[in-house]
Amino acid sequence: MSDTFDPDALDPKTLDPQTLAVRAGSWRSEMAEHSEAIFLTSSYVFASAAEAAARFSGAEPGHVYSRVSNPGVAMFENRLAAIEGAQRCLATSSGMSAILSAIMGLLSAGDHVVASRSLFGSTMQLLSQILPRFGIQTTFVSATDAAEWQAAVRPETRLLFVESPSNPQIELSDIAALSGMAHQAGAWLMVDNSFCSPALQRPLVLGADLVVYSATKYLDGQGRVLGGAILGGDELLTRIHTFMRSAGPALSPFNAWILLKGLETLDLRMQAHSANALAVAEWLSAQPAVTSVRYPGLASHPQHELALRQQRTGGAMIAFEVRGGREAAWKVVDATRLISITANLGDTRTTITHPATTTHGRITPEQRAAAGVTDGMLRLAIGLESPRDICADLARGLVAC
Repeated sequence: MSDTFDPDALDPKTLDPQTLAVRAGSWRSEMAEHSEAIFLTSSYVFASAAEAAARFSGAEPGHVYSRVSNPGVAMFENRLAAIEGAQRCLATSSGMSAILSAIMGLLSAGDHVVASRSLFGSTMQLLSQILPRFGIQTTFVSATDAAEWQAAVRPETRLLFVESPSNPQIELSDIAALSGMAHQAGAWLMVDNSFCSPALQRPLVLGADLVVYSATKYLDGQGRVLGGAILGGDELLTRIHTFMRSAGPALSPFNAWILLKGLETLDLRMQAHSANALAVAEWLSAQPAVTSVRYPGLASHPQHELALRQQRTGGAMIAFEVRGGREAAWKVVDATRLISITANLGDTRTTITHPATTTHGRITPEQRAAAGVTDGMLRLAIGLESPRDICADLARGLVAC
């Protein structure tokens, strides 16, 4: 196979992200296909015993087993790395496996993590309930209070971890400031950028050491497959890959192909998602039954100025509170006819969920309260439908609150 992105002919550093999303990382086989092929194989055949030995030892480049690497997966990794501006990308089977692989690849028993308490429920469970069994402790702090982060750092702190924007509160953290804090402490900063994607925010440019994605979300963009990704410098990613090749959280070749195709429309989709979300957020802000709206594109958002600095747009995610707690929130959910009632996000279809009883239903009530996940909160992931139709669908339930 030959790499169609010839470094002598085209320099990826001179191309815009929109171009990289379509062209970067592609390989053509001897069949000279225009659309990338799917490499559905578990293993690879070697020309000789010597070649097999050289491939397995790493002395010679090449694929040995699809748990370790696969041509189609590599295309997705290379394209996403080009868009992100990263030295390297590792693809995983899901967003949670990306977070787990990064942590297990870099940290050891006795190490300490400082993390925002505004996190996806499964991430919170991983950090608070599972990792302590392996001797890795986490201190949870405010996503927005730099003083809390600084006070939580210890001599054994090795990682600062944040979602920005966060799930589901849509809180923003100052990535550049946290990067400086982490590096001063001899630690790394890892950012979950799933809500923005590299089309709207590039944490590595802001100083982060690692970026993780649930590629299931906007990188796919149509709710079809699971996937995850870790991006950063080659030295850190090599250490993480050592864990991954033995633990096996590999992305399937078919899912890699789907995600590769998703990247081609990422920029266009994120622009449309963001424009629709701003229109819906403005409409929600005027509804009597809605007591608060959290959307970074609104001047009312507490970190609106930060959003203007580190994000290209406000994104597609909205959190809003309705008067009347869980009963009222469920009425809004149940009254929808157009919007999909599902906890997934990043889809062409708008989705709605009640975080307190779904995505954050398995963490403790105390953790939910500390994270600001209330019974009256609803999370919207705005899709590509008409904003007018989305608002009309929400109005059915809001009039009953």
